Amino acid sequence: MRLAFKFSVLTRIQIKVVPGQNITIREARAEDVETLLRFEQGVVIAERPFDPTLKPHPNYYYDIQQMIADPLVQLVVAERNGQLIGCGYARIEKAKPYAKHEHQAYLGFMYVEPACRGRNINHMIIENLKEWCIKQGITEMRLDVYNDNLAAIKAYEKAGFTRLMIHMRMGLS
Repeated sequence: MRLAFKFSVLTRIQIKVVPGQNITIREARAEDVETLLRFEQGVVIAERPFDPTLKPHPNYYYDIQQMIADPLVQLVVAERNGQLIGCGYARIEKAKPYAKHEHQAYLGFMYVEPACRGRNINHMIIENLKEWCIKQGITEMRLDVYNDNLAAIKAYEKAGFTRLMIHMRMGLS
């Protein structure tokens, strides 16, 4: 389903270089797909302990090539010295009919290589996506995080997110 958007052209964010760390946040490109597929498996492996319903390996969450092409998705990568070290996306979607806002951005595929964690890279990616969302006229960002993934919750709260709702499940077999 395509959203009827009031914007004639969605704005793309320019490449951002983070001084002192030699880290660039830029839009993902077709030549990044192989690395992004590896990052995707990193996300699946990290989430598997929190979700007993995940299919066995390999498991795929995203159509990365479609995300790169979709004007309602901003998929970015963090790059250091020519190597991809992280990624994340914002997807503009219609908000629930009862929400104050008409559209919102959903953030996902937040990943940073284990050797590069603890350097604020996830925060840089979120800030880049936030800037893109603001330029699209979006006033609300949302994301999902597993209840027991305390490190991720802490990182998202540090970036300005607040807890809103707990999503619950019950297995029936």
